[in-house]
Amino acid sequence: MEPEAGCGTIPAMTTPPAPPTPGSVLEAVLERITYANEESGYTIARVAIDRSSDLLTVVGPLLGAQPGESLRLTGRWTSHPKYGKQFEVWSYATVLPATVQGIRRYLGSGLIKGIGPRMADRIVEHFGVETLEVIETTPERLAEVPGLGPKRTKMIGVAWEEQKIIKEVMIFLQGVGVSTSIAVRIFKQYGDNSITVVKSEPYRLADDVWGIGFKTADTIAQAVGIPHDSPERVKAGLRYTLSQAADDGHCYLPAPNLVADAVKILEVAAELTTRCLQELIAEEGVVAEDIPVGDGTVPAVYLVPFHRAELSLASSLRTLLTCAHDRLGVFGSVDWDVALTWLRTQTGADLAEEQAHSVRLALTQKVAVLTGGPGCGKSFTVRSIVTLARAKKAKVILAAPTGRAAKRLAELTGHEATTVHRLLQLRPGGDATFDRDNPLDADLVVIDEASMLDLLLANKLVKAIAPGTHLLFVGDVDQLPSVGAGEVLRDLLAAEEEIPRVRLTHIFRQAQESGVVVNAHRVNTGLHPALEGMSDFFLFPCEEPEEIAALTVDVVTNRIPRKFGLNPRRDVQVLAPMHRGAAGAGNLNQALQEALTPSREGMPERRYGGRVFRVGDKVTQLRNNYEKGAAGVFNGTVGLIVDIKPDEHKLTVLTDEDENVEYAFDELDELAHAYAVSIHRSQGSEYPAVVIPLATSAWMMLQRNLIYTAITRAKKLVVIVGSRRALAQAVRTRGAGRRHTSLTHRLRRS
Repeated sequence: MEPEAGCGTIPAMTTPPAPPTPGSVLEAVLERITYANEESGYTIARVAIDRSSDLLTVVGPLLGAQPGESLRLTGRWTSHPKYGKQFEVWSYATVLPATVQGIRRYLGSGLIKGIGPRMADRIVEHFGVETLEVIETTPERLAEVPGLGPKRTKMIGVAWEEQKIIKEVMIFLQGVGVSTSIAVRIFKQYGDNSITVVKSEPYRLADDVWGIGFKTADTIAQAVGIPHDSPERVKAGLRYTLSQAADDGHCYLPAPNLVADAVKILEVAAELTTRCLQELIAEEGVVAEDIPVGDGTVPAVYLVPFHRAELSLASSLRTLLTCAHDRLGVFGSVDWDVALTWLRTQTGADLAEEQAHSVRLALTQKVAVLTGGPGCGKSFTVRSIVTLARAKKAKVILAAPTGRAAKRLAELTGHEATTVHRLLQLRPGGDATFDRDNPLDADLVVIDEASMLDLLLANKLVKAIAPGTHLLFVGDVDQLPSVGAGEVLRDLLAAEEEIPRVRLTHIFRQAQESGVVVNAHRVNTGLHPALEGMSDFFLFPCEEPEEIAALTVDVVTNRIPRKFGLNPRRDVQVLAPMHRGAAGAGNLNQALQEALTPSREGMPERRYGGRVFRVGDKVTQLRNNYEKGAAGVFNGTVGLIVDIKPDEHKLTVLTDEDENVEYAFDELDELAHAYAVSIHRSQGSEYPAVVIPLATSAWMMLQRNLIYTAITRAKKLVVIVGSRRALAQAVRTRGAGRRHTSLTHRLRRS
């Protein structure tokens, strides 16, 4: 019987070997990973050892290890009541295999760029047990292998050297408690200087390395000997607290709140924290300013980029509002009765009074806001505005924060639309090609889904609008605010005397026939959705999170396709209130992937952390990456994996903007599965069908604007799966308090 791949030449045994003693070492080849939790790192895997043909089960922190690698596992044997004996891993290290079979399995696993399974067979057949020594010492000899030219030979040599350096860094970082996936990011940022930076400036990691926050940097800092009460640590903790607040949507924190929150995180004295905050302000690491709130003031503390952006955005908007030049000045003398009559001949429909007012406002005011719920005619109003502007030969630019929203805007208006990011042509580092010194050439700029605009993006946008250009923000202010910091649309509407606006309230008769539209408005006013007699709005009641998850998968993969003929991957989107839990987006993604894109024999796939990527997977981008694609790929971009090339260490995603974007395997931390996404991440998108799993376990997240946003993402169909009690809680609970922003105050300054 031939030994397992990676096993030695000792004859196979039919019974498992005697377990090693507790705390001892088990050397094995990782054959497959059966489960991995990307958040906790807990992994269940099957391994082969050189004394048995049976695969053994190991459990523990194995994130980062890849099938085919030879591992030295430290841990102990335990006995699971259901699954029997298994090895509990405390730590692991990778080692090089020593047998022909092991080398073939190792090289064929795709760990070394340029070598796939077939090439691994050729190389090992040629060099045998000396293969790894040849790659290590005389890589030029690889040219002896048929089919290996100089270019690939060089690529393999470079990849091997990179792996060696990474392994050295890994060993050090694992020694200070850093997971393998985080270690790879650190190495990509600092290269050969990784160990030096980690030892001497560990808190730099939180600023420099995406995905590393203060807590990870703090763990490393303590492991390398940084004192618990070090001013360096406290200042880093204060900046982290402000960063966390920004993640929650706040542009600043009141100083007392900041100190109190930082004290909880740092577990140091308030006096020390206050002193370090004053030093940080003096060093200009943060900005402090008294902000008017109510009848008094608040001592606000900002991270520098948010303070600059808020000041700049307010200044830019005031400049637009007060500019004497008007690129649409022709509309100041228009006979509106004649214009609206002509418009009716072009669109085939009359405008309601408030719609007509919106059209006049957008074409005669330099900055304006159009808001309203579904079915109230925002899209038709925008189409009318664009039609009139173009009739006067105006240069019109339409944009939205996401690719899907831009596509929909283009379809509704018949005019080209783009994403805000592409419009500004953001460059590596986030700077825009179009800015105050190089403004957009437009007479009218319309921004749809403006509720999604965060402070930083809105600032970049408005800086690029030339004085005299008209700027119209369009959005539903009752939806969730932006994922990023700020409440730009709400703050603009709050500046009542400064920013002209119209709120559309009339629901048109055709929209009144839609259960989706009717129930969106019912929920928005605090009423339970109507379910009787609805052909496009359903509730499947069940209580337990596990039952909700199973039923959600069935609804997506079987019931909706069978009844409505919709494609479960392309047309149906699950929108969950939260990521964690049995009915959360994380668990639902795994279940939906197994149902819609299961593992198939002979089809390549790639594991990264707790995720497995396969051809056909629906995925989403997790961060702004200005260096990808033709003009960057941005947080929230959705696409399908269309190709995986193990020997080239890359996969290709076809985005919803119809662009093929390549990802190296070590960049897969930027992607997550998108069969299910959080409701926050769905903003600006629209789907034929939306499925909303609601469990009482998400109690703290269940708010009216959350469920309203989810419902308004659907064009044709909404299915709620879950607890009636959870739905009632969401409907009756008004959204959380306002975010800490000061844009409205800055707009009101004389």
